[in-house]
Amino acid sequence: MKDYNETTDQITLTLDDDSELLCDVIATFPAKVNGKEQMYIALIPTDAEPEDDIYLYRFIDNGDEIDVQNIEDDDEFDIVADAFDELLDEEEFENLMGDEEE
Repeated sequence: MKDYNETTDQITLTLDDDSELLCDVIATFPAKVNGKEQMYIALIPTDAEPEDDIYLYRFIDNGDEIDVQNIEDDDEFDIVADAFDELLDEEEFENLMGDEEE
């Protein structure tokens, strides 16, 4: 889970069965969980269809390498999913406002 290439915004996940899945990074974003702000990452497999799931993980940047960790707590996942939805809503709004200004 540590292969992250910032120039192409892709990460290779190692799944439970030791297979690997190349994903595009949609965004890294903060979310406040239990009073503490943490970073999270949203990923989608590179060969995904539009209706496929987006994967959310805890994101830890250790300088030279990164780590993504599963979100095992349902409450934490709900908070992170809401934060990601808000991020998408803000981006959509900004894109819409940018189109109107042109």
